[in-house]
Amino acid sequence: MQQKESYGYIRDCEDIALSFPPQHQDQQPGMEYLMNPRPVSERKSSGKRLDHKVAIITGGDSGIGRAVAYDFVKEGAAVVLIYYDEECDAKETEEHIRQMGGKVLLLQGDLKDRCFIQHCVGQTIKCFGAIDLLVNNHAVQFLQRSILDISPEQLNLVFQTNVISFFYMIQAVLPHMKRGSAIINTASVTAYHGQKDLIDYSATKGAIVSMTRSLSLSLVEQGIRVNAVAPGPIWTPLIPASFSAEEVATFGRKTSKVPMMRAGQPCEVSPCYVFLASEEASYMTGQVLHPNGGTIVAS
Repeated sequence: MQQKESYGYIRDCEDIALSFPPQHQDQQPGMEYLMNPRPVSERKSSGKRLDHKVAIITGGDSGIGRAVAYDFVKEGAAVVLIYYDEECDAKETEEHIRQMGGKVLLLQGDLKDRCFIQHCVGQTIKCFGAIDLLVNNHAVQFLQRSILDISPEQLNLVFQTNVISFFYMIQAVLPHMKRGSAIINTASVTAYHGQKDLIDYSATKGAIVSMTRSLSLSLVEQGIRVNAVAPGPIWTPLIPASFSAEEVATFGRKTSKVPMMRAGQPCEVSPCYVFLASEEASYMTGQVLHPNGGTIVAS
């Protein structure tokens, strides 16, 4: 089975699945050697899983985005990291990627601005000539003890940042994507079990799950996969920026919702993104992975 293009493995699997001639066996569980065509049991190894891929990662300066960037680079991808104003974190991430021998482009700005997003896409094409992967990962959250305390300004900011800018990013990159490309959205465990002090944030994460599922159906015929990752409590800069010092001291531990009774680290989440970005996930779209410390959720 020859790999004719960069997405040849996926294309060949699709072709085989569409061409089963009539056949029957009278014995259970059946004999594979009699099947026509034979099942595909081994992938063609091409070394690194994301070789020659170009990935845009939003919120790529730190936390989960940084961990995803490091893992993508280790797997052969060039990365474009979009960040808001976290200059020191972004430069640190860039320096480490260059020390790893990776290719990286930093872009700073506000993803609520569609013109800035178009600029990011243009710079990516100018620098690397393609866009194969999009990781929508940026977000904000603000604790409020009551829904009555959520101002119109906060509600608009959270939805503009966490949901609407995801739409803008997808609309901007999609014309440049080809069969075999992938979009991965960062959702949250709060989309499934809620969080009483993060009502608006949880609502945006639920919207991301629904958007992921609907978009996957829309793009499946183009051969573009759309999936999501819904992390549990992960130790990122968003945590001390959101919670009080006392709440941070017990973050991820003082709750029965996390069976492992601890917060996760970004590097414990990033392998999910590598899997979904790679051809290993060639038969997955519209799905959500749950690195959350053992919390059982209805997916």
